[in-house]
Amino acid sequence: MNNRLLCTVLLCLPVFSTSAETKVFEHTLSNGLKVLVKEDHRSPIAVSQVWYKVGSSYEPGGITGISHMLEHMMFKGTDKHPAGEFSRIVAENGGEENAFTGQDYTAYFQTMEASRLAVSFELEADRMRNLHLLPDELKKELQVVTEERRMRTDDNPQAKMQEQFMSVAYSNSPYKHPVIGWPSDIANYTVEDLQAWYQRWYAPNNATLVVVGDVQPNAVFELAEKYFGALKPSDIKPLKPQAEIEQLGVRKMTVKVPAKLPSILMGYKVPVLKTATNEADAYALEVLAGVLDGGSSARLSSDLVRGKQIAVAASAGYGLISRMSDMFELEATPAEGKTVIELEAALKNEIKKLQQTLISKEELQRIKAQVLASDIFQKDSGFYQAMEIGTLETVGLGWQKANDYVANINKVTAEQVREVAQKYLVEDHLSIAYLEPQTINSSAETKGAK
Repeated sequence: MNNRLLCTVLLCLPVFSTSAETKVFEHTLSNGLKVLVKEDHRSPIAVSQVWYKVGSSYEPGGITGISHMLEHMMFKGTDKHPAGEFSRIVAENGGEENAFTGQDYTAYFQTMEASRLAVSFELEADRMRNLHLLPDELKKELQVVTEERRMRTDDNPQAKMQEQFMSVAYSNSPYKHPVIGWPSDIANYTVEDLQAWYQRWYAPNNATLVVVGDVQPNAVFELAEKYFGALKPSDIKPLKPQAEIEQLGVRKMTVKVPAKLPSILMGYKVPVLKTATNEADAYALEVLAGVLDGGSSARLSSDLVRGKQIAVAASAGYGLISRMSDMFELEATPAEGKTVIELEAALKNEIKKLQQTLISKEELQRIKAQVLASDIFQKDSGFYQAMEIGTLETVGLGWQKANDYVANINKVTAEQVREVAQKYLVEDHLSIAYLEPQTINSSAETKGAK
């Protein structure tokens, strides 16, 4: 779904203004580690993130989810820092730390008082090449990941539907696999699997170090050289292309899981910035998502929820930053007395209106103002700024794209919005999942709530 927060504070501003340019200082060490620094002196902290170019879309069948599993194991220690020491040292220095895995990346981060940046670098450099992968620790963490999957996916009707939907909507794109992995794969990881994955991808020449905060770029570069400079690079072989084959007709599926309410999920295969023949199409799709789901005045909310009252909730989303082509999604829950089939027709009608009639000047201006407001407010967060830089770099777009976003959104015309709706939101590229609620086992529900 659309992950850009939408605000109404700046709706009265001219839409042709743009946010301040992202000034990033860049340096690459001799071993291939790229270091990106952005100064932000508003508070005496620094966000440090190490991004690896590996995620679930890199994984072959049989070991799906191994990038996420390795993320967990990265906290299990080295010769210098045994299991538990990493987090203890960060906490002792007043910092916060964690990690996350996505389809296209795995990233590790710490937020600390800026003078403690060396602590972060020393720890990350150590586990970049010296991780201990021990059978006993893997056995413990397998239980943790299995429980994580149960709570986040297996016991969550919407997440379960999304997982099933992705597996059917895609034919050969690795985006069909869940980031956390399929249950049978998780159950059969070995230390040898993890060691091979670690050796293959965890190297300075497959990583980007991003620092945002109360720092001086040259001092950060010197610190990076001190702690990361001696690490040896690896021979990183590029992945084989895995472009999704053309879909030749609508795909439908029914997901039967214990749930209280039915729902529908629709997805159209669309390009992203990395794959679009014309980048303007990606920005127009972003605006189109805002037209449908850009706050309470957007069409899905005003027409389907409050207007026709056919849905109790309806949303649309599109992410233009990924390594491979992705989905434009619509998701909704029917109101009492309405069916998912009626809701499907209503959602398709909203798409049809966008394909046939130009959006108004006022509607387009509202979306652009919201994008500008969101971009400005999100840059108040050092963590978000580092996330933006790291994501763009890791998917292969380059951090410079951060400077283009608002300007390119402001260039989008009503005609372009209609054109991308006509070009991409077509029946032959559509997949649909219907969630058909099954009776919830009250004893199991109570047990899961403990």
